Amino acid sequence: MIIEIWSDFVCPFCYMGKTKFEMALDKFEHKDEVEVVYRSFELNMSGESVKGKDINQVIADKYHTSYEEAKRNNDMIVKAAAEVGLHYRFDLLKLNSTGLAHEIIQYAKSKGKANQLVNRFFQGYFEEGMDIGDREALLQLAEEAGLDIADLTIQLAGDQLKSAVRKEEEMAGRLNINGVPYFLINNWYAVSGAQNPDTFLHALQEAYESEK
Repeated sequence: MIIEIWSDFVCPFCYMGKTKFEMALDKFEHKDEVEVVYRSFELNMSGESVKGKDINQVIADKYHTSYEEAKRNNDMIVKAAAEVGLHYRFDLLKLNSTGLAHEIIQYAKSKGKANQLVNRFFQGYFEEGMDIGDREALLQLAEEAGLDIADLTIQLAGDQLKSAVRKEEEMAGRLNINGVPYFLINNWYAVSGAQNPDTFLHALQEAYESEK
């Protein structure tokens, strides 16, 4: 079974969704037959226009609501994340473009390090106050994950990794994916959003039985 996951590193529901999916996968009796592939998706709130801004103000501006209401909604997200063991620090968030992070993950996929590094990028951004667009910080985490930084730096200077990101975003467009996280099982069974682990487990079981 192949599960493709479209997500972005500034999406709080993507980190929660990944965590809940992994909780379900741990209970799936055929998990050894599952291959997880991470796909790139850049949200429009991750560009230069929001760099360094207060997350509550960014959300208020994006959805045309008050700062207070945006903060209440974000506080609810923090609480929901805590329920699955994640410790979001919205007071430390440093919004930035996620393009470079996605390029590094494309490289990590070719080295079998994507799952580990995706999780580390999420943790760094949501729990440790890492600037998700900071090249030095991202490369440091990539090195800790065991990637060859000299080779990665050479690859980042070219167009291949950028092209890989664009192709996956174009793929999302063809599949009419306009929100993340988005989970696609064996190219036909889709689950959207940070669903409960039981929902993910049911999807895995149903897809497995259907393929049989």
